[in-house]
Amino acid sequence: MLYIVNNSNDPYFNLSLEEYLLKELDVGDHYLMLWQNRPVVVVGRNQNTWDEVNLDYIKENDVAVVRRQTGGGAVYHDLGNLNFTFVFRDQRYGSYDFGYFMEPVVEVLKGLGLAAEIDGRNDITIEGKKVSGNSQYRQKDRVIHHGTLLFDVNLDNLEQALLVSPDKIAKRGVSSVKSRVTNIRSLLSSSLEIDNFKDVIKNALLEEFGEIQGDYHLTPDDLRRIEDLQRNKYETWEWNFGASPLYNIKRSRRFSWGRLDILLDVQEGMIKRCEIYGDFFGREGLSPLEELLEDVPFREENIRSVLKNIDPSEYISGLDRETLCELLFN
Repeated sequence: MLYIVNNSNDPYFNLSLEEYLLKELDVGDHYLMLWQNRPVVVVGRNQNTWDEVNLDYIKENDVAVVRRQTGGGAVYHDLGNLNFTFVFRDQRYGSYDFGYFMEPVVEVLKGLGLAAEIDGRNDITIEGKKVSGNSQYRQKDRVIHHGTLLFDVNLDNLEQALLVSPDKIAKRGVSSVKSRVTNIRSLLSSSLEIDNFKDVIKNALLEEFGEIQGDYHLTPDDLRRIEDLQRNKYETWEWNFGASPLYNIKRSRRFSWGRLDILLDVQEGMIKRCEIYGDFFGREGLSPLEELLEDVPFREENIRSVLKNIDPSEYISGLDRETLCELLFN
């Protein structure tokens, strides 16, 4: 495994670097990177940014907004948050396997005397409070898995920067975002700075996955290509926000595999535009599924007919035809 040395705190650069590691860098089979961001809200690939971010707060407090390439929900980063990224190649294309990457992180936290455990589909909790959220994306034979580690995050800023749907809070039986998360540092029995914590995480994960090949420092050519991606994609309004969708019908529900929001612009009984959002995970882009539902009468029998030609789970992990129809019409 190669350790990717990255000391940047620029969220636009760091998200560009992740995509570069997944799609372009070809110097090894397994990469690990630990990194930090200045204050930023990072939204999931399939989310509607307008519904996830407190725009007034981020403007007043100079908090960046950037969309990542993986699914899942929006998260807040600052310099008290340590992020970890794995990129593995020659991976069998199939179901998401979060445990493979999350369990070693849990073991590191246990080694620090913390009662950490995997909770639900993609969280790590300690004493019932979230300290890490994780996400994945697959690109051909490569997989990227990344996660947060709330070490010493400003939890007041975290709560104010995010707009979290009430059903997500209710699911946890808590009254606010702040009450369902905690900082690792506050739970440690002895004092530890984030740089020391980073060393502990790095050494343990490299040892766990074995075959340590050393550090990789980005070359001038790497940096040029990453900065091109940053400038042309990750810094753009089109990628991070996109046009606010027009719709007159909205269907929303939270499932065990995530929240699904479907926005439809229906004119004279015909679906003219379909936009799908949520904190779910998907294997492909959503455009084919959205386009399949466009220019179709908004009637159950017509929707069921076009869905015969597609398996929704290829685009949204966990979704089947019956569930999609039930959401739209019941």
